[in-house]
Amino acid sequence: MKDFIDLPLALGDLKSFLSLVVDSLTMAQVEKRGGLLRKSSASKKPLKEKVVLMYDEIFMTEDPSKCSPRFWEELFLMKVNLEYLEGKLESLDGEELMKIKDNINCLFQHCIQALGEEHPIRVVNALQTLCALIRGVHQKNKSTSGFDIINMLMGFDKAELCMKNLMESLDSLLCAEGSESLKSLCLKLLLCLVTVTDNISQNTMLEYVMINSIFEAILQILSHPPSRREHGYDAVVLLALLVNYRKYESVNPYIVKLSIVDDEATLNGMGLVIAQALSEYNRQYKDKEEEHQSGFFSALTNMVGSMFIADAHEKISVQTNEAILLALYEAVHLNRNFITVLAQSHPEMGLVTTPVSPVPTTPATPLGTTPPSSDVISSVELPLDADVQTSNLLITFLKYSSIVMQDTKDEHRLHSGKLCLIILTCIAEDQYANAFLHDDNMNFRVNLHRMPMRHRKKAADKNLPCRPLVCAVLDLMVEFIVTHMMKEFPMDLYVRCIQVVHKLLCYQKKCRVRLHYTWRELWSGEYVTRCILGLMCLIKTALASMCKKMEASVDNQFLSKLECSDIQALEALINLLKFLMSNETVLLAKHNIFSLALMIVNLFNMFITYGDTFLPTPSSYDELYYEIIRMHQSFDNLYSMVLRLSTNAGQWKEAASKVTHALVNI
Repeated sequence: MKDFIDLPLALGDLKSFLSLVVDSLTMAQVEKRGGLLRKSSASKKPLKEKVVLMYDEIFMTEDPSKCSPRFWEELFLMKVNLEYLEGKLESLDGEELMKIKDNINCLFQHCIQALGEEHPIRVVNALQTLCALIRGVHQKNKSTSGFDIINMLMGFDKAELCMKNLMESLDSLLCAEGSESLKSLCLKLLLCLVTVTDNISQNTMLEYVMINSIFEAILQILSHPPSRREHGYDAVVLLALLVNYRKYESVNPYIVKLSIVDDEATLNGMGLVIAQALSEYNRQYKDKEEEHQSGFFSALTNMVGSMFIADAHEKISVQTNEAILLALYEAVHLNRNFITVLAQSHPEMGLVTTPVSPVPTTPATPLGTTPPSSDVISSVELPLDADVQTSNLLITFLKYSSIVMQDTKDEHRLHSGKLCLIILTCIAEDQYANAFLHDDNMNFRVNLHRMPMRHRKKAADKNLPCRPLVCAVLDLMVEFIVTHMMKEFPMDLYVRCIQVVHKLLCYQKKCRVRLHYTWRELWSGEYVTRCILGLMCLIKTALASMCKKMEASVDNQFLSKLECSDIQALEALINLLKFLMSNETVLLAKHNIFSLALMIVNLFNMFITYGDTFLPTPSSYDELYYEIIRMHQSFDNLYSMVLRLSTNAGQWKEAASKVTHALVNI
């Protein structure tokens, strides 16, 4: 289990996976009023707004309240000019910023004081000013890096009290029954605070957020339907980010509290928010797919035999939602009670489209966290119709995974696919999750997205059978296995994929569940052949690279044999093994292919040894032996190679020995 506990940090300290950075602050430009100038002075510069003049006073070295005792009171009654305030901070260098540190501290402290005012205009302006200050100072620190953020914003001596008052004010605003716009601004401010650094664990200001928890306020938003519809998405993303703050370096109170949440309304609310976000992604992808298939390019592609199908598929892309995917992982991984939410049935989402109500001007949403329409997050408002398909969070996630895992060529989608497999592994490890996955009384029609290929046609939605959910999980794993044999071999994803299958088989063996599944798709010659073809692509790439370094040419006839069809697979395997005997060191420099081979052999051993306890019929057992006998030469050649490597001293001796012992049963 530990292998999967440390997984988020394996994604590059969250930097490569999250990439959640708050975008540039946006605000409509202030309309210039021509009436402020006389006609004779049209050539002069227009008069500055009063708030801009007050900002200029703050950026002087003297205290602005000396000449104007009511300076701070008047400041928060005026509309904030975020563009000017951030631009002013950006224009100063590190030394100039340090000279006005006292005024920055005063502005920050008076913003916090204004949050306790009864006048909503003061509160709104204070929240927006805090956003600009936090973001502006952090951006300046990235380029200058000569001062401490906390000292610049608050001062070391007052930092603890300031942050305590700030978090208490935000908590009160989030829990109050006041304006929804204020709650939205509070969440935007917190998201700005959390995502202002590239690495969340390097954000020292979050230490105060750990001490002064807002966990209960977040749960209240998720458990209350009206608040959840308006702010559920931001609340879930905020919680997921806070959970990842130094989660392996110190005790994170948000992790502890999330792991013991057992309130049904709260957990269901979180599940609805996640389900709606994933459903929105699935809907957008489906719309683009249908638009593409009905276009002229699709017709041209069909006429020429789908020769451009790869290029066409690349155009069907929708921005993935890493933030909500991370939230799902944390919920499944940390809270065992959340597993029950995965199976909560509801009408399939994405059926109602309503315009998003406008929110107050705030910093732009961080990349990859675009929320769905907030008015359809509650299942109560979804239409109930005889033709509407029943769904649940797990089905929605499987559909999402089938889209994301199609294309793992770029690093961004590779990490998304990796986290999808990690979530599936957590689910496959849970006893209760396995129970409802294999429940014959819970049958669903799951329409997984499949990679376009010339040798197969897309199955119609209405022709899909209703089956236990574990069948959809296995379909997803098989689909990934047979469609990702590429030059850039995703070894890590293959290992996790086989692990998911192995854990599901362990449950079936333990509980003697006879699943009516077409196992032949997993162990058939076509599956084995495709695995071999994929490894051949990997070896061909390594061979070409090696020969290039040696300034030697590769025999074109030999390489053409590696690019063989299914019928020529065994012949290509023989040629492959001949090459392996003399060049295995070069070819194995990139991946330990023996670890993956061992996992595949162990799967066959499970079917051979324990298949009579979980295979549905005796004929299934016969099919297993038929396929093994038919492909015996593949196993014989594998045995010869690993036997040779295991008897010689070398890097792969131990790994090859394990495969040798595993092959004895076959």
